[in-house]
Amino acid sequence: RVQEDAVIMGCAFSDEKKALEHSRAIDRHLMAESSRVANRVKLLLLGAGESGKSTVLKQIKIIHHGGFSSEERDLYKPVVYSNTIQSLGSILRAMDLLEIDYSSAERVNDSMLVFEVIAEQEDDQAFSVQLLAAAKRLWQDAGVQECFQRSREYQLNDSAKYFLNNLDRVGRRNYVATDQDILRTRVKSTGVTETEFSMKGLNCVLLDVGGQRSERKKWIHCFEDVTAIFFCVALSAYDLVLREDGSVNRMLESLILFKSILNNRWFAQTSIILFLNKKDLFEEKLRSSPLNICFPEYMGSNTFFEAAAYVQAQFESMNDNRWKKKIYSHLTCATDTDHMRYIFESVMDILIMNNLRVTVLI
Repeated sequence: RVQEDAVIMGCAFSDEKKALEHSRAIDRHLMAESSRVANRVKLLLLGAGESGKSTVLKQIKIIHHGGFSSEERDLYKPVVYSNTIQSLGSILRAMDLLEIDYSSAERVNDSMLVFEVIAEQEDDQAFSVQLLAAAKRLWQDAGVQECFQRSREYQLNDSAKYFLNNLDRVGRRNYVATDQDILRTRVKSTGVTETEFSMKGLNCVLLDVGGQRSERKKWIHCFEDVTAIFFCVALSAYDLVLREDGSVNRMLESLILFKSILNNRWFAQTSIILFLNKKDLFEEKLRSSPLNICFPEYMGSNTFFEAAAYVQAQFESMNDNRWKKKIYSHLTCATDTDHMRYIFESVMDILIMNNLRVTVLI
């Protein structure tokens, strides 16, 4: 009988020990989960169309996810081909609109080949020998170059010059899309894209939504529990109009959009990170296209830093609650990986400090 009692007590003790270990395991899991949730930040990537949002996402893939695989590079090849030929086609169509002639009448036949490829929807295929030769001759034509210099008067992708300057490389039979090629590709964003990455102890979920007017109705579904907003502005868009509405200046549209986001009740406690993007194109444009095209009241010089400071001030002036809400502004070039790595480091430091303030740790 004594032995039976001892066995029973031993079993009971063993069961209690297992239950205690199980309880402690649950506690550890809950603490770990609590810590993970506390370090989880939801980020929204917003901005008008063609402001560089998708390029920011690609940089996150390069910096935090090991870059692009061989298979992914193959998938981008048709996009590069199409962006290149479609850009050339846009310039050639604008020559009629702007009444610019080719420097050589022989280029007319070359342009007909380009339009034929586009009409047959073969612009996403590897260049034929004939197409590559025609495209190179056209890009070297003085009339085509004159039309390109007036690109603010029609719609043209920012990457046009980059790809057309690289026709020989892109036209090779063994062409492989480089990081820079992929960063400069342009595909219209639709819907919501979610990207996860970790940095400085923060588990980040970045939501990117299309910037065109037709896409913005989808934004409201992403507004809950947002830690910070990355708002992209294309500095170089100051002398351009919207694709959707040729009567509206792109930068003025961005200003209105930024004000509506900045002062939205959903984002009263949300950090606002302003990316004044495409600074390289902005600096280049200022040499021939004055800032007062967009801001008639601007009396400053068309030097980069003075003009950029004025644009930054215009966006920051949209803040109706400037005494309580701070905007963290950065001049960015989203196609420069080293530069964007530094920008992300700075932004994460800001988010960490703001998280500490919220949790009353400082």
